[in-house]
Amino acid sequence: MLKKPGFKTIFVLELIIRQASMRETLQQIRIDLRKSMNGVTSKSMREKGLNYKLNFGVDIPRLRDLSKRYPADSQLAELLWKQETRELKILATMLCPAREFNIENAETWVKEIPNQEIREQVCMNLFQKLNFADKLIQNWTNSSDEEIRTTGYWLFARLLIIRSDLVKNIDEKVLVDKMISDLSSNSYFLRLSAQNALKFLGRDSKELSQKILTELKSFKTSEDPVKNEIYDSLSFEFTDF
Repeated sequence: MLKKPGFKTIFVLELIIRQASMRETLQQIRIDLRKSMNGVTSKSMREKGLNYKLNFGVDIPRLRDLSKRYPADSQLAELLWKQETRELKILATMLCPAREFNIENAETWVKEIPNQEIREQVCMNLFQKLNFADKLIQNWTNSSDEEIRTTGYWLFARLLIIRSDLVKNIDEKVLVDKMISDLSSNSYFLRLSAQNALKFLGRDSKELSQKILTELKSFKTSEDPVKNEIYDSLSFEFTDF
């Protein structure tokens, strides 16, 4: 007489089936990417310093179309995120369900962002949709790691762009001081993310825009052309005030 399979046996079988299904899905995604491959774009990205182990050169609109063919699934997203392939990482940010993504997941992913392109995509497609995005901004902008601070500022800018209510939970004046300080960083993308966030923040507040320009007065007369450009750019953004 055959015994009924136990709970552990059933669980293992279901896990094996699910893993096989995800491998099949991953293989199908790769096939779709090869069909959409753009060698010219891929080469251009490499020349601009966007180095990936594998890059199909597929543009973002096409990736959005491809993402609609596959289910929003947290395990699939994790599998895609772990791949050293540009398009798979971006698809991971599009297919990851925000409701199933917790703070621990976010703290892991933020440390694994390889470059600015992926930073922008994960902030737009996933991080800005999290109901604890304000907590992430507070944690990340306090980090001693410049890469993590860069993501924190970029996420803050995204919340400002979509006019998220979570912005109200963030002490903007404290954050402004941090961003102004980081405008003197040697890191291009840290400066860019801080400047970007200050731009969107100052657009909606005369008080903050004036504070920003006052704090950056030395940038206007600096012998450093980078600082001159930062001041001129922000001053231009706030001219309506």
